[in-house]
Amino acid sequence: MAEFDMSLVQRGARLRHSPYYEATQSYSPQGFTVYNHMLFPIRFESFEEEFETLLNGVTVWDVAVERCLEIGGPDGAKFAQLLTPRDLSKCAVGQAKYVLICDGDGGIINDPVMTRMDENTFWFALASSDALLFARGLRHAYPDLDVTIREVDVAPMQIQGPKSKDLMHDLLGGMVDEMKYYFWTRAEVKGIPVVVTRTGWTSEVGYEIYLLDRTKGTQLWQAVMDAGKPYGVKPTGPSDIRRIEGAIFNWGADMNYDNNPLEMGLERLIQWELPDSAAISLAGLRRIKAEGVKRRIVGIEIDGAPFPALNFNKWEAFRTDGSAAVGQVTSAIYSPRLAKNIGFCWVPVDLAAPGSTLRVATEWGDRNANVVPMPFVDPEKRIPVG
Repeated sequence: MAEFDMSLVQRGARLRHSPYYEATQSYSPQGFTVYNHMLFPIRFESFEEEFETLLNGVTVWDVAVERCLEIGGPDGAKFAQLLTPRDLSKCAVGQAKYVLICDGDGGIINDPVMTRMDENTFWFALASSDALLFARGLRHAYPDLDVTIREVDVAPMQIQGPKSKDLMHDLLGGMVDEMKYYFWTRAEVKGIPVVVTRTGWTSEVGYEIYLLDRTKGTQLWQAVMDAGKPYGVKPTGPSDIRRIEGAIFNWGADMNYDNNPLEMGLERLIQWELPDSAAISLAGLRRIKAEGVKRRIVGIEIDGAPFPALNFNKWEAFRTDGSAAVGQVTSAIYSPRLAKNIGFCWVPVDLAAPGSTLRVATEWGDRNANVVPMPFVDPEKRIPVG
């Protein structure tokens, strides 16, 4: 098997690589990107082939790039709550939650999966923004809190797809069979200590394994691949097709510091009953709610021939009367299952209702688009819970 030619990527010590890097090389990765200052394999086959494996089999995905921010210490719970408007008191030890880390103006700093490791220790598996630096800066505004802030090197990998349960059962036995969605447990894989969660970035049934001993990356990867052989396991990169179908947003592409939870349609992640002092974003979010949002991100279907790839640039969106640009398409791709081009688009609120029409300047020519409900597939999110 031919290895990916890493001479195509400018390397240096500032670019970290995953503990699974050596293991993935034997599966001939066909491309890398940089995410959270780390090298990240993006695919091993075509995106369409990987999508089919995810829908029908089981995939393994190196997501060590989800660098993990740990908040701990005697006041860890109070400080962790400052970061997010979601009520962390409702998250039990042994449970995980999808949360938004928001600034004082309500802007989204990061959208991690958070796991509560004990009463005062929280792990935040980060998207590609420097939330660790944000947290360290925030600590200086609360000098009386006794808190520790650090990155823990726990290198998650994802096992995703309808046969992931079979793989995980063979790997760890019955302990994972009854694991609930968004819960976690400690385990060992061939003597390697890990944390296992029922989470993923695919909207499919899946798990994540957090490696607690970085030196065992190759052994863990191979143990997972060996357990998956009866189920046709394959390594993949992120499935943009499936995450867009499932209305999973990508920080840095679909949202950033300038966007807030209300215009993202993520108000469910705000607990309005919390006092303003509990989270630094709550006062700002209350102001936004009172004033009303002026734009929203929506799902769109785009007509014409199938897009040959994920969009490389953000595309301008126009009213169909030919006036100036009013919005922006952030992510768009062709879904083979739906036989449609689908994506996300920022629009003024008067164009946010399903049925609204747009004109989009794509990389492959101007196209008509319609606003549609999200998610595009499985709107009740029953698949990953199953």
